[in-house]
Amino acid sequence: MKVGALLTSAGINISLCILFLSLYSVLRKQPQNVKVYFGRRIAEENSRLREAFILERFVPSASWILRSLRCTEDELLATAGLDAVVFNRILVFSIRIFSLAAFLCVLGVLPLNYFGQDMLHVRIPSASLETFTIGNMQERSRWLWVHCVALYIISGVACLLLYLEYKHIARLRLLHVSRASTNPSHFTVLVRGVPKSTKESISCTVESFFTKYHASSYLSHQIIYKVGKLQKIVTGAKKAYKKFKHFKGTTVDQRCGPITYRCGLCGASSKSFELLPVEPEQEMKKHDVKDSELSLPDKDCGAAFVFFKTRYAALVVSEIVQTSNPMEWVTSLAPDRDDVYWSNLWLPYKQLWIRRIVTLSGSIVFMFLFLIPVTFIQGLTQLEQLQQRLPFLNGILKKKYITQLVTGYLPSVILQIFLYTVPPTMMFFSTLEGPVSHSERKRSACCKVLYFTIWNVFFVNVLSGSAISQVNALSSPKDIPMVLARAVPVQATFFTTYVLTSGWASLSSELMQLFGLTWNFIMKYVLRMKEDSYFVPSFPYHTEVPKVLLFGLLGFTCSVLAPLILPFLLVYFFLGYVVYRNQFLNVYCTKYDTGGLYWPIAHYTTIFSIVLTQIICLGVFGLKESPVAAGFTVPLIILTLLFNQYCSNRLRPLFKTLPAQDLIDMDREDEQSGRMDDIHHRLHSAYCQFADTDDIPLKGVHVDRDADASGSSGESSCKEDTNQPTTSDISHPTLEGLPVNRLRHAVRSLSSIIRLQKRGLSPQPAGPSADVNPQTA
Repeated sequence: MKVGALLTSAGINISLCILFLSLYSVLRKQPQNVKVYFGRRIAEENSRLREAFILERFVPSASWILRSLRCTEDELLATAGLDAVVFNRILVFSIRIFSLAAFLCVLGVLPLNYFGQDMLHVRIPSASLETFTIGNMQERSRWLWVHCVALYIISGVACLLLYLEYKHIARLRLLHVSRASTNPSHFTVLVRGVPKSTKESISCTVESFFTKYHASSYLSHQIIYKVGKLQKIVTGAKKAYKKFKHFKGTTVDQRCGPITYRCGLCGASSKSFELLPVEPEQEMKKHDVKDSELSLPDKDCGAAFVFFKTRYAALVVSEIVQTSNPMEWVTSLAPDRDDVYWSNLWLPYKQLWIRRIVTLSGSIVFMFLFLIPVTFIQGLTQLEQLQQRLPFLNGILKKKYITQLVTGYLPSVILQIFLYTVPPTMMFFSTLEGPVSHSERKRSACCKVLYFTIWNVFFVNVLSGSAISQVNALSSPKDIPMVLARAVPVQATFFTTYVLTSGWASLSSELMQLFGLTWNFIMKYVLRMKEDSYFVPSFPYHTEVPKVLLFGLLGFTCSVLAPLILPFLLVYFFLGYVVYRNQFLNVYCTKYDTGGLYWPIAHYTTIFSIVLTQIICLGVFGLKESPVAAGFTVPLIILTLLFNQYCSNRLRPLFKTLPAQDLIDMDREDEQSGRMDDIHHRLHSAYCQFADTDDIPLKGVHVDRDADASGSSGESSCKEDTNQPTTSDISHPTLEGLPVNRLRHAVRSLSSIIRLQKRGLSPQPAGPSADVNPQTA
């Protein structure tokens, strides 16, 4: 690839970045896009922008950049959680280490590579990019010691920065645990593989086991039931209830007609609601009794949430093996209530190992199927091979601009398009594995996407030009460093264009929120539907963390071999630092937090990148016949691996489990302050599958059957029911005829069915007494 092709790719991506950034600074000021760019802030403040015409709304500005940079780490932690801080620290680490690498290698190594051989240097735009790599150095060159010294400095500083970041994030994780003093998950253990008995129910089996073996610390338990379809119905009814909850006035005018909306695309009309007659209170009570008499078959799934009196007791029970059969009574600390992935709790525990094997096999097959588009993409970078295989393109490829476009820009764009299919596929595989929490599922998908991108973006692209046609070269492990040493400097030019396309352009599209912007336009102006202010997306860690770590891998492996990539990487990390902070503050909402568990993934990936860089440099020094540089590289590899082992022994355990010392101190503090009884009381309903639908506080709805007698039909009056607690009134400001009390009736009927099924008791009215009883759960 020529320098001109690289400049063409850089020019296209820089133009796209400037265009997207300018459009973002304008579109974020438009009132109709406030849901797209300020979803998290709207969810918290429930505010709207003014509809007035302001000229400033249509002028690009950089004020959002300053606001993102002013945000401190404590503000980011309070707003977006510890995972967001971990992601931010990954970017900070990358900026620091690659700033040093760029200073050393661009100023010290790059000139040596360019003048490494006695040759006639043409103009830089017409020069080949390989002249800027270590491949241009002469064999037995006395200047190779500079590359070795640069490798030592980069590796040493990277390990030092990694250790400091590891300590900082470990401290934040301990603070995260101690600040969540009333977190029910600290007292709760998830038990799976409960053996079924023909003599007694699952609930009795769980109670008898923990009463017998953990009598001093056992508090109560909650059996998990497989009621997936019914849960979806109740969840949908709850969402519908929330949509009307914030409206004022409860009078229902029976003469109101349905409202008609016009579709912005075809002009057809649709009726929003058809009013139904409101049943008398006596009829509704009859239906309550009939619904309460319904029963469901026993759908327990051999799992339960078991509550303990102290955090330390729950930790001990979760860490030990309960019986001589490890496949029964399997315990682990329960995830947070909002983090529970209920569908996988219903899976039999003995089935999980089969699922893991199947998903691993499917992931490997998918990785090898992806070799087809990657091999085709690498063919585009080799113009001579492309002309031989597709001779009808010879006329077009003779044009200089087309040649630069095909070799410099098109391969990375096509690869990026194919890579968009990877995250949803890996998320599907991760779901099949059977994780019990949303955060665990996303973390598993993050690891799969990371392995996939490292293999297909780095190794396959590196080896496609030299080793895929020579598979025998990889048959001997000792030949791998030499193969990589030959291939990495050659493919460094492709990685540079990949950083431009997948890095710069993807950050611009992330800032623009193209999908959200398009969907918002369709919803508002085509379908004419009202926006749903309750849905705010969460940050896609499973796509962004692997992307940042992949660029870190490219930076380490190319820093000494092809330093020209470092300035482009630095621009990406600086831009990503600003863009992602803005997204955390304004766009994404934190629904669950892993407590910083993404950092060990980043740490091990960085160690792998550093060691891989050292192995490749060892092979390069061997090819260049520099025994001194190669000899000094071997101890560096050993020292890096020892450093990783030290971090694994010193800091990694803090991310595997919770420290008993901190939990005991928290237990004693709660007991001395008298908060423990209140915590125990709240545990009883913390993990109830339908705890939020047992009692929905609604006021009585007054039905205005005679609109003439009430004065004007356009006004509504509110009559309160003095027998119920004071809450917000419920009605719709335009759809006044909607019988909201039917929604209450439906939700309460569904919840009563589930309570009866779980308890086997006689019908009881929905209310506070329907909470989970620790003795009968």
